[in-house]
Amino acid sequence: MAQDQFRPVYHPAGQDNELRTAMQDLRTGRWLSMRNLLNSTASWGVWTQRTQVLAAVAAGSDAVQAWRAEEPASLAANVMQCRVSVERALRAHRENHPQTQQLWHEAWEACRIAAHHGPDDPVPWVCLLALAQLDEKQRLDEHRQVPPGPMLFPGPWGLLAEAHKRDPYNREAYHRMLQFVYARRPGGHLSEAVNFVQWAASAAPAGSALLALPLHVRVERYRRDRGHERALDLHWVTEDATREAMIALEGWFDHIDPAEASLLDLNHLAHALWGAGRFAEAGRVFESLGPYFTAPPWLYRSQNPDDPALAEEVFLRARGRCLAAARGAG
Repeated sequence: MAQDQFRPVYHPAGQDNELRTAMQDLRTGRWLSMRNLLNSTASWGVWTQRTQVLAAVAAGSDAVQAWRAEEPASLAANVMQCRVSVERALRAHRENHPQTQQLWHEAWEACRIAAHHGPDDPVPWVCLLALAQLDEKQRLDEHRQVPPGPMLFPGPWGLLAEAHKRDPYNREAYHRMLQFVYARRPGGHLSEAVNFVQWAASAAPAGSALLALPLHVRVERYRRDRGHERALDLHWVTEDATREAMIALEGWFDHIDPAEASLLDLNHLAHALWGAGRFAEAGRVFESLGPYFTAPPWLYRSQNPDDPALAEEVFLRARGRCLAAARGAG
């Protein structure tokens, strides 16, 4: 497809066609495709990703409740109830809804039930980590445990350990921990986030999505500095920024099937390589993305981060340059 005819597509299922079908059915209140999809999901990583995406759709309906009524013993149905309850609590928190506390309690109970019925499943523990960000003052003991290393912060380390024990280096678990860091010091400095992602990435094996985790914090720092107003393009070409991008490329991207990777991670990697001037390498990532894109991180490089159309313009500009460089290098 010619560059001027290309239009990026956002879809949370990405290249997972089976997930896309289940989402479409779920939007009409039908849950059988979701049930069948989850029952056929073999890896914890894909299980975690699919349940998260499905919950964002199911939270607005009673489809999971209907499923549990038909199949009360289903482990997958219990996990989806946990997911949906957490999604609703997080939405209520963002909207300052008066029922947030009640929804938080219901979600916590749903997580405990799912953990009891599925003791090998990391998702209930990932969900408890997601709920931890609602405890901004860290009143609960499980949210202010002693950290496992220097330069880290008191937090829900036990919950992270439980998720990690069931699925080592689970992507969402570590991203939920990062969200907890942001909620712990809203609007504050990012040193704790930087220390955390460096700690997580330093232990991650080849092929782990945690090697892309530092790219997310670098974008967040740029966003908070309002870099698009300061013309801080140098932010992306520093030695540290380039090294982070290349570690993610060579340590993660080169070892995986991109069709199974997070669209958000792939977009952050393409963005980081483009920003570092590594256009040919970025071209490889753009090729793996196909038509799919996510607004972050591109929207933070535009003049108006609230306008998603401008994010597409930045994405298209970067994509065109990098694909041309990749073809030239080939």
